[in-house]
Amino acid sequence: MTPTLHTERLLLEPYEPEDENDFVALFQDTRVSRWMDVGTATEASYRALFGRIFTKVYAQDLFDIWAVRRDGRLIGHAEIKPLEDVGGHEIVYALTPTSWGSGLGTEIARAVIAHGFDTLALTEVYATVAAENEGSRRLLGNIGFTYVRDIEEDDGGITQVFVCRRAD
Repeated sequence: MTPTLHTERLLLEPYEPEDENDFVALFQDTRVSRWMDVGTATEASYRALFGRIFTKVYAQDLFDIWAVRRDGRLIGHAEIKPLEDVGGHEIVYALTPTSWGSGLGTEIARAVIAHGFDTLALTEVYATVAAENEGSRRLLGNIGFTYVRDIEEDDGGITQVFVCRRAD
């Protein structure tokens, strides 16, 4: 069961059914979706994806996935999940563009990483980032991630793999 996480300014908690419209709006914003694995998709696709959070991810306890809230408003999304491409767990996070540049991405990433190390007992956590996503690459570097390798995507794009190892 996905636990609730608290940071200085944020609450990361399991999604509620009434979050659907905010979830869809977040991922339909092309400034956000261009950096996500699902890319730009239709509203119906994002609604189906939201439904699968409940019918598959939460129902089968597959991995942890959170609605990110600030002052009661949904402003983002976060998850930590197994990723076959890297042979470990990957963190994923997204924020509404109005929340960019305020340190909230760092706050989310640190909370999810701590959950991975402390609760899931992971020794390393990965992140994958589009090579041209300078903001996310910089954020990862600032919180202790190091570059591992490139993955060439089917569309010719490059995804970079980063790792953060637990300090012993």
